[in-house]
Amino acid sequence: MRPAIWTVVAAAAASISLALGMRQTFGLFLLPLSAEAGISPAVLGTAVAIHNLVWGLSQPVSGAIADRWGAGRVMAGGALLLAAGLGLPALWPTATAILFGIGVLTGIGVSCCGTGAALAAVGRAVPPEKRGEMIGLASAGGSLGQAAMVPLAQSLIGSVGAVATLGILALSLLVILPISRSIEWGAPRQVAGQRSTGLAGLPALARQALADRDFALLTAGFFACGFQLAFLTMHLPSHIALCGLPIGLGATALMTVGLFNIPGSWLCGKVSSHVRPELALGWIYLLRTIAIACFAFSTPTYAGTVVFAAVMGFVWLGTIPLTSAAIARRFGVADLGALYGVCFLSHQVGGFLGAAAGAVLLETAGSYQAFWPLMIAVGIAASAMNWAVRPPRTAMA
Repeated sequence: MRPAIWTVVAAAAASISLALGMRQTFGLFLLPLSAEAGISPAVLGTAVAIHNLVWGLSQPVSGAIADRWGAGRVMAGGALLLAAGLGLPALWPTATAILFGIGVLTGIGVSCCGTGAALAAVGRAVPPEKRGEMIGLASAGGSLGQAAMVPLAQSLIGSVGAVATLGILALSLLVILPISRSIEWGAPRQVAGQRSTGLAGLPALARQALADRDFALLTAGFFACGFQLAFLTMHLPSHIALCGLPIGLGATALMTVGLFNIPGSWLCGKVSSHVRPELALGWIYLLRTIAIACFAFSTPTYAGTVVFAAVMGFVWLGTIPLTSAAIARRFGVADLGALYGVCFLSHQVGGFLGAAAGAVLLETAGSYQAFWPLMIAVGIAASAMNWAVRPPRTAMA
């Protein structure tokens, strides 16, 4: 492949790594912010729930803009929003600043710098036979941020405090600004023979896609991914601490998820070139659900938690290259960013409900035990929906 393609893949991976690595640290602040700044865990939990919903609502818009005008410009704007979203509560650690900064600003920022725009740029840059593998490789590289930023944030919280750590993370996200230029240099904005719909045509494009039974099933199944992962990202460290296990195990578990997601995302992307993506997605949701059931209904131990994190990590972001590949096969890549955004909105509605319900449950019941059966039921439903998706009549290039 051309060197420019590798530049696009590396830039996409770096942007995803920083954006998703940042949001993966949110759960580490739940209890420290309460002790240091008197901010209730319910406030941060609500902010993360808003973040997930805003991310989902913003993703079709940022994706459509990136499809028409280029992913690099969208990513640069997102970097500024991410830095502002964390910098605001670092300067004014209040409930309002957290709800607006982490809830709204970082939600829009991640939609610009995360998987949507970046992976759509990769999809347009690579040949069809390599598309799934390269999208998976970019997703895998994005896991490095989770593996690196979680222990870094945990260490900083212990040494300089939670509020100062928010400020340090805000500054680190400005690195995305020079990265975004690499996407502009290497990724085409349009594909020969295909023209993106753009922002003006987004409502009609969304209606047309959702009228397709199989796209609607794929979108509904993506709800489970957001529901399960947002709950675990936000509440797994607290659940571990409430079970009497070492507090540092929460950071270890999230870091393990990131490490195992590196080979997992690449493999899931490669699988999409050989197996129909919807079938693979059904098996991923089932594997996740079995792992959640085993973890929820067994006595919590240090080793068991690490094994659970490793299994979940292997399929953590594997749904993203598979979902992108499924959309590209059905509709092509000209509007991949926008259509992925439409599908991703369902994911983030699930994330909103998973993070918010967990926060409310912790505040009212003091534990998460009542939530695990719901996690299992949602996962089983997602498997069934993806297995019900029919292959496209004509696969797009």
